[in-house]
Amino acid sequence: MSKIYFASDFHLGINGQQSSRDREQIIVRWLDQVSKDADAIYLLGDTFDYWFEYSQVVPRGFVRILGKLAELRDQGIPIYAFLGNHDMWMFGYFEKELGIPVYREPILRTIDGKTFMIGHGDGLGPGDHGYKFIKRVFRSKVSQWIFARIHPNSGIRLMKYLSGTSRSLTSIPEFLGEDKEWLILYCNQKLKEQHIDYFVFGHRHIPIDHVLKNGKSRYLNCGDWLVHHSYAVWDGTDVRLLKYDFGEGETVRM
Repeated sequence: MSKIYFASDFHLGINGQQSSRDREQIIVRWLDQVSKDADAIYLLGDTFDYWFEYSQVVPRGFVRILGKLAELRDQGIPIYAFLGNHDMWMFGYFEKELGIPVYREPILRTIDGKTFMIGHGDGLGPGDHGYKFIKRVFRSKVSQWIFARIHPNSGIRLMKYLSGTSRSLTSIPEFLGEDKEWLILYCNQKLKEQHIDYFVFGHRHIPIDHVLKNGKSRYLNCGDWLVHHSYAVWDGTDVRLLKYDFGEGETVRM
């Protein structure tokens, strides 16, 4: 039986309830803890609040988490990363320097006989057409080529500004109900095409464990680390949402 950990929305680079530096240290302590029994770790996007890789330059900072991820990979622990809507401009640094594959779309994985769909979750389901348009523009080769022509000092400063103005950190999103949550609608639609036991996403910044319309499959959202310090774990028989109590260095079930 496997022990698989899922976490998302660290948003390193911007302050929340803790400073970005303090939150990074908390996440590193959590990674130390889960590495004791992890068969794999999935980072489901928005690890960074802003990110753009130039051919010879990456954003300043984040050395603690990058060093820890490199250490865990050197220990042989598989780590998989996903692009989020805040760090979508990754072009090979994780793969080449850390040995961590990066996925741009949700993937299907079979774990202990169960089918998982895993991803960040942005742009899925109906609605949100404005963001879907912006996402297409930002992911286009033309946009990336133009942005790469900007000097890194100005480009990364601009990226940080745009990322920081994209949402408020003072308000916690509310669960909208199964008929309005786009990811729940997306999951129920996918179940009409194929059977999936667990959908595990991030993006919504709310820890969610929701039974879908077929009465068997579940949608789980990992929450975030700006407020909740929450994550999901597959223990070989079930997926649970947990909260990291960084004061005690322990986890509690949500």
